Amino acid sequence: MLNRPLLAIDIGGGTQDILLYRPDQPLENCVQLILPSPTVICGRQVEAATAARRDVFLTGYLMGGGALVGALRRHLAAGLKVYATATAARTVYDDLDRVRQLGIEITEEPPGDAVTIKTGDVDLDTLAGSLAPYGVSLPAEVAIAVLDHGEAPKGTSDRLFRFQHWQRFVAGGGRLADLLYREPPRYLTRMQAVREQVPGAWLMDTGAAALWGALGDEKVAAYSAEGLIVVNCGNQHTIGVLLQGRRVWGLFEHHTSCLSGHKLAGYVEKLRAGDLTNEEIFNDGGHGCYIDPGYRPGGGFRFVAVTGPQRRLTIHQDYYWAAPYGDMMLSGCFGLVAAVASNTGKVAP
Repeated sequence: MLNRPLLAIDIGGGTQDILLYRPDQPLENCVQLILPSPTVICGRQVEAATAARRDVFLTGYLMGGGALVGALRRHLAAGLKVYATATAARTVYDDLDRVRQLGIEITEEPPGDAVTIKTGDVDLDTLAGSLAPYGVSLPAEVAIAVLDHGEAPKGTSDRLFRFQHWQRFVAGGGRLADLLYREPPRYLTRMQAVREQVPGAWLMDTGAAALWGALGDEKVAAYSAEGLIVVNCGNQHTIGVLLQGRRVWGLFEHHTSCLSGHKLAGYVEKLRAGDLTNEEIFNDGGHGCYIDPGYRPGGGFRFVAVTGPQRRLTIHQDYYWAAPYGDMMLSGCFGLVAAVASNTGKVAP
């Protein structure tokens, strides 16, 4: 583990999981929080405005869509208006023409009678203020995980564009450490927005953070050398990965709402065999699949570890439910701590 304090925040579609890691105390004594994710919080604010028959004005940063976008669609369907700054509007679509087609008006000036909703994936001031009465201060160093589809070129599917990012990663060597950024690629606009909110923060994809965190479970780590499959069943997305050491040999990514336990198990077995295709996942509504041409399952990759808040999808399968350091919900946070430690070479003795 890291030899200095770190604020680790894993931002998902349903929850934001927070760890105030401090090396001078047992991990079990570090402050740990499971809170509603920012998109859920903003979505509830829109729902309250809908119930009150009030228009809304979005201002702030690009953030994860999810629950917020769903609430905005229902708000518009109720005959109410949505206004947004250009930056906040990109939470819905990167292409502002598509945002306007939904009925959202782009403006930098807030209408006087609309409810203002501040967008953004991170609110450290509120977090610090909530913990201050307990005598708890936030570590200065911060690591944040988000799922970033990336800004796709006009006319290109967001799902396809995100998976092109994954394919380049696997084809380029699949090193987990390569997914930890100080300066993310420019097309990862959600990470860029988080970086603007928290300058100097470490940034990582939620899937990569969960993978690395799962290795904090001793039983999972024991299969690392021979190869295993790690599945992270998130509230919005599920990712299945062929992992050996810190090397990703292949993966698929899907929307959790499209999966049943039986379907997921079939995808996992096809992934292990090296037979799962990109078309099969994409045509089923997922992001895609890519397996390195050099992948050979041999006698390995039979152990399947599952993490994530929707892991009950696999309840009828003979899979291992990973619980790194005894806490499955903080898998992503533990992964962030381990990734930062690996990147800087500074680990606790």
